[in-house]
Amino acid sequence: ALTTFVTMEQDWTPSAPGTSLYIRPFMFGNDETLGVHAVKHATFVIILSPVGSYYKEGINPVGIMIEDVDVRAVRGGTGEAKCGGNYAASNRAGEKAEEQGYAQVLWLDGVERKYIEEVGAMFKIDGEVVTPALNGSILPGITRKSILELLRDEGCKVSERRISVDELGQALKDGKLEEAWGCGTAAVVSPIGELKCGDTVTIINEGKIGALTQHLYDTLTGIQWGKLEDKYHWTKEL
Repeated sequence: ALTTFVTMEQDWTPSAPGTSLYIRPFMFGNDETLGVHAVKHATFVIILSPVGSYYKEGINPVGIMIEDVDVRAVRGGTGEAKCGGNYAASNRAGEKAEEQGYAQVLWLDGVERKYIEEVGAMFKIDGEVVTPALNGSILPGITRKSILELLRDEGCKVSERRISVDELGQALKDGKLEEAWGCGTAAVVSPIGELKCGDTVTIINEGKIGALTQHLYDTLTGIQWGKLEDKYHWTKEL
């Protein structure tokens, strides 16, 4: 059985440049029992809230720290679901990154601890866009899906595959890592200007936003705001 609520019934218009309407559906069990079992009754809620940029840096490049101790998720768990427990598992590493001046954590796989997974990471290496393949512990985000569709439609070479920290380090050493960015519903596209792995800190693209990263951001937000043609039928008028 479901109880449903939707908040914010009044009309909404942006109050400041860069402000968006964030839509967050969520559900929680509300059985009048305490025990370990699947829920029989739940409440489904949709929250609508005006938000600014996810990162205080906005569209400016952010610093990311590769986490090599904690694990966010493993295959067979809830890593590929928008589950509250996934956030709890990331808090300690997130606080450690913030203390060191970094905006976000880039997670490694929970088994071999060497393959890049979350933060919606994408890398332009020697002209090719590479992003971790969905493997059961990576959230199949809609922004990720939209970016890949845009890239392929524009003729960009795209690979969804495993990418290790070693491969990324070699690309940096060889000067082949041209751009890096993360993506997500709230962040849209966020360029990565600095990457920390252990004691090694590397600057990407001289700490500047890359041309492809800027193009993806402009195109996605342009479609969202109705400034560009939506030939993909992603937007719906309500």
